Amino acid sequence: MLDRRQFAGAALAFTGLALQSGAARAGMMATDPGYGPLQPDPAGLLDLPPGFSYRILSSFGDAMSDGNVVPDRADGMGCFKLDNGRIALVRNHELQPKHVADGPFARNGHLPDEAFDRAGGSALPGGTTTLVLDPETFAVERQYLSLVGTIRNCSGGVTPWNSWLSCEENVAAPADGVGKPHGWIFDVPADGSTLVKAEPLKAMGRFMREAAAVDPRTGITYMTEDRDDSLFYRFLPDDPGSLHRGGRLQALAFTDQWLRDTRNWAGQKMAPGSWQFARWIDLDDPESPNDDLRLRGAKEGAAIFARGEGIHWGQDELYFTCTSGGRAKQGQIMRYRPSRHEGKSREKSAPGRLQLFLESTDPTQYSFGDNLTVAPNGHLIVCEDQYGDTVDNHLRGVTPFGEVYAFARVRTQTEPAGACFSPDGKTLFLNLYSPTKTVAITGPF
Repeated sequence: MLDRRQFAGAALAFTGLALQSGAARAGMMATDPGYGPLQPDPAGLLDLPPGFSYRILSSFGDAMSDGNVVPDRADGMGCFKLDNGRIALVRNHELQPKHVADGPFARNGHLPDEAFDRAGGSALPGGTTTLVLDPETFAVERQYLSLVGTIRNCSGGVTPWNSWLSCEENVAAPADGVGKPHGWIFDVPADGSTLVKAEPLKAMGRFMREAAAVDPRTGITYMTEDRDDSLFYRFLPDDPGSLHRGGRLQALAFTDQWLRDTRNWAGQKMAPGSWQFARWIDLDDPESPNDDLRLRGAKEGAAIFARGEGIHWGQDELYFTCTSGGRAKQGQIMRYRPSRHEGKSREKSAPGRLQLFLESTDPTQYSFGDNLTVAPNGHLIVCEDQYGDTVDNHLRGVTPFGEVYAFARVRTQTEPAGACFSPDGKTLFLNLYSPTKTVAITGPF
């Protein structure tokens, strides 16, 4: 968790109103706030600044240690330090039932007992794979299937108990040709050695999930939803650290009840740099068989967001992206600072606050931010996920003053995803979505 906490110290130093002014950004620094101009990659894969390089650790179709193969569509990912000094990467695969041929079973149907769901002659192909790396050389000592039988595992989040919360971005039900309802979150230990028994944490809600972040001080889990009219959720566990024991699901609203829409699509309802005091609305029936959590929450006054996606947790605050937010629909980054009484009865006397930290007005500056993490220097690193026939996705750096720069450019027609730093902060791990490649980036961070 140390790399995630480094961001807070830098973030506390800046003021809100200076964050988003284009003129202010232009005047703050006469030089590039990043690492310099990107250098063309002779291999045509990933352009990086001077002094940085990458190596490919794992690719779609590689044989894994358990006899399966590396699946396609790698998305969110978490990095963990194991007790034996090794590094583990737990990697999502955003596979749907129609993607069985791109799954882990090399076109041969398989029905492991640990799979959550199945259709036809095989377990559903979505899930996670785990890579165990030598901490010095990053050689892959083993990689294996760690969760299967799920649908479209998009992003997730690391936990203080060294596991990965893998989130389904799909709400298919038996009427859609699958065996069970989907839209759940699953807890996958980083220190396992084989498939985990897939058990959904149903009290945490059923919706079009994207990512999660756990406050290590309280065990409260914050969650995003990837829809145009999404909510921002939190889960108050009955037993912090044991999410399977249940708790309360809530959605964020504002104490100023006139403000319910943060998207700014129809005008500047939420000013860049501004803070709003938060309140939280209890959500009944979290298993939501009608897939209406967001609709019921909005009816009760919950705030609406434009496709909430990746979350980063700092020491005492978190950041999350809204992929299509803003007047230009190019993306926003929100910052939430919890109450010192978060989730307690005294919370109303000192509520948490939400800030619109960044709103893009120019696709060449920042476009469709998705997964995000933090660099050792306190800058956010955000994965772009543009849409269209031709994409030009970057990793964008964002300074604590809201300045945006290009850290990397993906040269293939796919998205970067799953950015996360090694425990020592010296290596950035990254997925290239399809065909799957997981790379390690090193340099003068």
